[in-house]
Amino acid sequence: MTSAHTQEAPSLPVSLSPSAAMRINEITGDEPLNKLLRISVEGGGCSGFQYKFDLVAETEPDDLVLERDGAKVLIDPVSLGFLAGSEIDFVDDLMGAAFKITNPNATASCGCGTSFSI
Repeated sequence: MTSAHTQEAPSLPVSLSPSAAMRINEITGDEPLNKLLRISVEGGGCSGFQYKFDLVAETEPDDLVLERDGAKVLIDPVSLGFLAGSEIDFVDDLMGAAFKITNPNATASCGCGTSFSI
């Protein structure tokens, strides 16, 4: 069994913005066990694929672990294929506050920003 590995910038296939790291730390600060944010891609949504966000307690052996300013994000190998080159950000504007993934692999996305196609 191999252990999950952590990569440091700039060789990361996915980047995590300072605002996303700050928000993850705010969310997980009150969590007694689930301190890690798992981002995955699954089938569904109006464009074919959708992002899923879960708080979890542990890494899986083959997870990519992104770390910035103490915040940790996990991405499984299958989802990483869809997310390669993406930036994970947190935006707080007039439309609301949410995580935003800028994905260069997406050929189309829906207005809500959680569904995309490749």
